[in-house]
Amino acid sequence: MQKIPLIILTGFLGSGKTTLLNNLLKTPQLADSAVLVNEFGAIALDHHLIEAVPESTVVLGNGCICCAMRGELSGALRTLFWQRQDKKIPNFKRVIIETTGLADPAPILHELLNHPTILQHYSVAGVITCVDAAFGAEQLQRQPESLKQAVVADQLLITKTDLASTEQIAALTEQLQALNSVAAIHPVANGNVDPEIFLETTTHHSPDGSAEAPRWQQPDAYRPIQIDPGLHMHLRRPSASSSNQHERIHSFCLTFEQPLPRRGLLTALQMLASMHGEHILRIKGIIHFDDDDKPHVIHGIQHMLFPIETLQRWPQGLSGTQLVFIVEGLVADTVTDMLQKFIGMDRGDRKAELTSWLIS
Repeated sequence: MQKIPLIILTGFLGSGKTTLLNNLLKTPQLADSAVLVNEFGAIALDHHLIEAVPESTVVLGNGCICCAMRGELSGALRTLFWQRQDKKIPNFKRVIIETTGLADPAPILHELLNHPTILQHYSVAGVITCVDAAFGAEQLQRQPESLKQAVVADQLLITKTDLASTEQIAALTEQLQALNSVAAIHPVANGNVDPEIFLETTTHHSPDGSAEAPRWQQPDAYRPIQIDPGLHMHLRRPSASSSNQHERIHSFCLTFEQPLPRRGLLTALQMLASMHGEHILRIKGIIHFDDDDKPHVIHGIQHMLFPIETLQRWPQGLSGTQLVFIVEGLVADTVTDMLQKFIGMDRGDRKAELTSWLIS
């Protein structure tokens, strides 16, 4: 059974999340969505939705489903799934989780990933962050929540561009590119956004994997810095300008020409998360293991690595491992040294095992 994609919609206070969501839910493309909102503030996602959702779900006129979170997120997701299974609500194809404006997405992702029963039915598809065109630049400087929301995003929506100057939009775009070079950036006016942006966030859940690779997997998103001849590892920096006022935050991409040993790579990533998790804002990657020709998708935030997902085929234009790191106060050498150590050890162990078998 194919897992249900979870999309986290976040953004600082006043960034226009609810207005945007109102408009999206009226489109036929997202009519088969379930939406989770929390109980604070205005939660009216539709003009016909009652002011306070009491306990369970409300089915909107266009078939969308609204559910107010009264407790843990995982509990709400379990309720949604079993109501779907029992045919008490429509057969939704995705869940959009709208966070509060002061939410840090990392703990939300941690909660989702710490519940094996949730992971049996759902898969985290990505984070979409709204940033106010007029006030976003200042919020990124002053509000740590706003900064975290932007850094972990897979898609960045610059909202209210109709209320900002061209100069403000250009400056904010450059600032966001420097903070998060792996996220696609989309301008939004009057709360109207192309619903395909939300659908594209879940492309790696396509059964045939035929979708084009997202921006963070595109080779031209990074420029090569150096090559490690032993591992055939390329270190790449963002092609966009890296000058920003948060100089401790930066991103880089590691690409590998050859398939990698599963145990060595995963051990290295787990050690990095354990030892340097407070400095790791995001890990994203598509991996070619040497024991399987299919592509594997991996994500991580801080001290936690998400469960690996296997795609049926490689996205168009890709054939090898790419690992993207967004870090704060962590140099790339720390990452590459760890990868070299454990990947090299794993390959060395395999050679020793083979030699022992040949001798015996």
